[in-house]
Amino acid sequence: MPAAWTLRGQPWVWGDRTYLMGILNVTPDSFSDGGQFNALDHALKQADHLARSGADILDIGGQSTRPQAEIVSLQEELDRVIPVVRAIRTIQPTSADLASPVLKEIPISVDTTRAEVARSAVEAGADLINDVSGATYDPAMLPTVAELGVPIVLMHLRGTPKTMQQLTEYHDLLGEIYEFLAHRIEAAVSAGILPDRIMIDPGIGFAKTYAQNLELLRGLPHLRSLGCPMLVGTSRKSFIGHLLNQPDPQQRVWGTAATCCAAIEGGADVLRVHDVREIHDVCRVADAIWRSN
Repeated sequence: MPAAWTLRGQPWVWGDRTYLMGILNVTPDSFSDGGQFNALDHALKQADHLARSGADILDIGGQSTRPQAEIVSLQEELDRVIPVVRAIRTIQPTSADLASPVLKEIPISVDTTRAEVARSAVEAGADLINDVSGATYDPAMLPTVAELGVPIVLMHLRGTPKTMQQLTEYHDLLGEIYEFLAHRIEAAVSAGILPDRIMIDPGIGFAKTYAQNLELLRGLPHLRSLGCPMLVGTSRKSFIGHLLNQPDPQQRVWGTAATCCAAIEGGADVLRVHDVREIHDVCRVADAIWRSN
């Protein structure tokens, strides 16, 4: 079992239970909730809602990674993300409508592929970097994270959000994802990141077809031998919509719940979700089935 983490004084013991990463997209164009939380006051209220609902960590992103998403400038990403991180860390106890003791101390992940955003976010109070490119887009990312001394999530991805759905041909889906992640772990360690500060993400929905996403969910146990805790993000994704004939991402919560059960059975340690309250209950039951000693 990978070594436990401590984030903001809170122990994360892998295998003990499933941890929840609440999604906070401060973008105008994310596939499910774009434009809902890109104003600072709305972002803070949503962060508070996620914390109250049982999120163990918030994942704040200022660059949409939906298929066909356009890349925003560095300054635009900084302007979206950093004020939210800073505001959460400096909430005053007099904030009447925010659960400040809960929210102010919740760990924060920043969803970015840029080293400069990572550095600024950690300086503002973030605790974890979540890089959907597996730290392949920015060669400065791994040495920057090593210098900052924070954990990193390395995800499998091909191409960019604009091109990834044209890059779905694999000779051996699980084998190629395993090899990619193994190489990225090796690169991270070579850059000075401690092995026990690395988390992997198989990248469900990124450069994978509907059928490949299902195959990947079934094959999650194969990735456990990489020796890292594993994050899985299926929340509201299009392959669930395909199964349910449901075009509205916000109506896919119970389909998401089924995939979360499969992920927990497959060994996921962290689930990245929009609907924290509902999936919190799902985790409690699934953990009792698959993780009870």
